[in-house]
Amino acid sequence: MADRAKERRDTQYGLLTAIAGEAGVSLGTVSKVVHRRRDVGEATRARIEALLERHGYVRPWEGDRQAPRQILAVFRDLSGPYTLEITRGIVEAAGDMGVEVIVGTTSKRSISGWLEECVEAGARGVIIVISMLTEQDQHRIVEQGLPVVLVDPLSAPSPNIPSIGVTNRNGARMAVRHLLDLGHTRIGMVAGRSHSPAGAARLHGYRAALTEAGIAYDPAIVRATDFDFGEALTATRQILRDREPPTAVFAASDAQALGVLEAARQHGVAVPGELSVISFDDTLVAAMACPPLTAVRQPFQRLGHEAMRVLMRLADGRAPASPRIELATELVLRTSTAPRNAAQA
Repeated sequence: MADRAKERRDTQYGLLTAIAGEAGVSLGTVSKVVHRRRDVGEATRARIEALLERHGYVRPWEGDRQAPRQILAVFRDLSGPYTLEITRGIVEAAGDMGVEVIVGTTSKRSISGWLEECVEAGARGVIIVISMLTEQDQHRIVEQGLPVVLVDPLSAPSPNIPSIGVTNRNGARMAVRHLLDLGHTRIGMVAGRSHSPAGAARLHGYRAALTEAGIAYDPAIVRATDFDFGEALTATRQILRDREPPTAVFAASDAQALGVLEAARQHGVAVPGELSVISFDDTLVAAMACPPLTAVRQPFQRLGHEAMRVLMRLADGRAPASPRIELATELVLRTSTAPRNAAQA
């Protein structure tokens, strides 16, 4: 089957290359017409469409009208609660639109490999979640007009590739303001990596809230980790050993917040009596934590719907209204935060 797929791909590639030569344009321009991108002149489009028809080219997704429409959803891994929530949002949205979702990861296949799979399988497009695109990947997406939408990319994408996320800075600012309103002034943070736009924005929101309250930023009680339980556990141990440990900690994700809770347990620090903990995400695990986590909620279902909406718009040859979409967050109060007690004053 793999041999047949490769043979079909090579045949299609050879035909499109021949059409590009006959039309006197680049292969990328032919690809844009195949994917019905709008950024091709009408005369050029008409010439290429005529050649496609003359040579009997059939777009993969139009070859079998009874075949279900498909998209690819590619993740760095499938291990965290965030991934589960985003997957559910995409699958539910796709179901509403009559689209099937093929889910994969970059652990065994690179982004470029998934882009190739999109073309080979005749999928409508690809949603790439929390992954790093190489310059070569970005160049191919833009040049060939591949329908691709990024959700929380790990690096700032080309402005020509649409991305979707949430109001990370404002959400983080809201979290820290909640702690400030409870009387906490010594607030630590387990932040995301600086190369991640989401991680950087959440750290900026944390710092902005402190500045507005007239509180100096203290790097001694801030640690940057992946959005990961184990790294957050180690980081929080270091924060709690500071000569003036914080009375509250803001974690940049639920997975990190669980690491904060475990570090507090190991140090014999009561939550929320001695340490208030607030997280960002509000995945299913937030409400099941002990104690249940106060959290900044991401609208995962809406994220899935927006990613699907923008992707299908691209697949139909229409440009998105904006290269970047940010959805609003909200604060969900539970029992992991409490007013600073008298002994901490």
